[in-house]
Amino acid sequence: MDENVFKILNSGEIKLIEYIGDDLSIVNAAKVSFSSYEDNMSDKAKGLLNFLLKNKHATPFEHVVFKFYVKCPIFVAREWFRHRWSSFNEMSMRYHVPDKIDFFYPEKNTIRKQVGKPGSYTFEPFTDQDAIFDEVEYQLGLAYSISEKAYRTLLSKGVAKEIARSVLPVGQYTEFIWTVNARSLINFLSLRNDEHAQYEIAEYAKCIEENIFKQVLPETYVSWVNNGRESI
Repeated sequence: MDENVFKILNSGEIKLIEYIGDDLSIVNAAKVSFSSYEDNMSDKAKGLLNFLLKNKHATPFEHVVFKFYVKCPIFVAREWFRHRWSSFNEMSMRYHVPDKIDFFYPEKNTIRKQVGKPGSYTFEPFTDQDAIFDEVEYQLGLAYSISEKAYRTLLSKGVAKEIARSVLPVGQYTEFIWTVNARSLINFLSLRNDEHAQYEIAEYAKCIEENIFKQVLPETYVSWVNNGRESI
């Protein structure tokens, strides 16, 4: 097993494929305005980094770039793709027929009840959480089984992949490559690793923040947290 692959949810994954730049790259992108350059991450450089975040001077952060491999449920991907200041290439079932299709199943403690109106609601646990969890697992498994069987049957009849795939649900896992600069990544984390974010996408954001962003840009991370974890 690749130690650089982080497991998320029941069948999800995230991996940092590569990145360019570091904290000092951000500092020097800002200092070029004065035809100046820093050779190391001095206290002065850290102060400048903090100044940039605090005052939302954002463009220097665009000079650090991350490339990720992501495997997540389609309903999570649809939220993810709304972050348009980044690049995505997704696995296409117009061309590819998976040998095995992975589907999303929630953990028991994440089954929740929505209370309130759209735009103003909260989530609460069920009083009979065990029974509800069993029902959710059963109904999901039943729906997934029927939809995958229909998909395979249509393919066996010669129906085009791009038509046959339409029977598959948003609980199916998809895969994509995500390339994003540090500014846009900060904005993603600010929104998706937040108490109001949907739990499932927040699990990915938490993993990225703690295991990747914090490790690659430690000084940027500290300043961002100290300045309220705001978007820039």
